[in-house]
Amino acid sequence: MPDIIVMFFLLGVIAGTLRSDLTIPKAAYDILSLLLMLTIGLKGGMALHGNLHWGLVSQVLAIMALGFIIPLVLFPMLRHLVRLSVADSASFCAHYGSVSAGTFAVALAWVESRGMATGGQVTLYLVLLELPAILTGLWLYRRYTEETAQTSSTGTPLWQETLTNRSVVLLVGGVVIGILYGPDQGDGVTAPLTGAFSLVLSLFLLEMGLVAAETLRKIQLRHWRLIAFALCMPPVLSLPGLVTGIWLGLETGTIVILAALTASASYIAAPVAVRHAIPDADIGLAMLASLGVTFPFNVLIGIGLYSYFLDILAA
Repeated sequence: MPDIIVMFFLLGVIAGTLRSDLTIPKAAYDILSLLLMLTIGLKGGMALHGNLHWGLVSQVLAIMALGFIIPLVLFPMLRHLVRLSVADSASFCAHYGSVSAGTFAVALAWVESRGMATGGQVTLYLVLLELPAILTGLWLYRRYTEETAQTSSTGTPLWQETLTNRSVVLLVGGVVIGILYGPDQGDGVTAPLTGAFSLVLSLFLLEMGLVAAETLRKIQLRHWRLIAFALCMPPVLSLPGLVTGIWLGLETGTIVILAALTASASYIAAPVAVRHAIPDADIGLAMLASLGVTFPFNVLIGIGLYSYFLDILAA
């Protein structure tokens, strides 16, 4: 039996496929995503409270390196195997080099439910992977086109727009607050948030299931290369995360989460950045792959598969 949290995602997919009138109001979804990001940051910060050390520097550099390298490796594959345009290839690099906060939340719940050891620094991996990947994807677009704009359509520098993304602000802010106050000093606020984490995640995944079902209805036969990429790349992209985690000597649960992150694709931060910076890119294609195919694969199969890969590599 899948985790009960995953069953809420399946419920959303089934309801959406049957064209049920079940909907999550946008305001409710915004609150759920806000609570989810903030709670993830708090959990990571509280775990880091009193445990900061210089060893984290090597982890930060290694994880950021993955954020730069993965998009560079994906670009020629997307151009020549998937046969996407330069704009769409750069867009996919930003999406698949970046990470899915939803996948992270499910992976965190998955390892915690199995009592696997994790480090508080895992929350930082979200930001450390997201920013370099998005910037690399946008650089690739400018590198292979005549586009020279360094700012978005709003006039804001791209790096600033990425750093001030709502998810990044909530995650980093939650980590800082958690580090400062720990699990005891602010328990009047943190305890209700962390205690409701599974409930909030379940409702969030219900909405993601509805969105995924709507996205999947747009799949056509001509998208077969795209679908094959979205299905085959997660296990492949999990390997850099697994190898890096083993090399760094991370906890078992932390390695599984890192693998799930490198195997995931962004459907929140990357689309916002790409929509402004790469106007020629088809955001619908990226969402079709990341949210319609890769996200369900990771939630339903991938996380357990990456844990199995880890057992093989660590044997």
